[in-house]
Amino acid sequence: MSDNRLSDDRLPGRLPTVLAAVALAAFGLALAAAVVAWIHYGTAVFFQILAAGLAACF
Repeated sequence: MSDNRLSDDRLPGRLPTVLAAVALAAFGLALAAAVVAWIHYGTAVFFQILAAGLAACF
């Protein structure tokens, strides 16, 4: 009987770690962009931009 600790349904190697790092970097970039927009445009305009973006989606 072989001792195969990795099943076939798991991703091999470091791919899950790399994917998690890329997702975290994308989230951090989006958060930084939101903070910069808030500082640049102010609170009222920032929320108006968010509201307009959400309205465009639906």
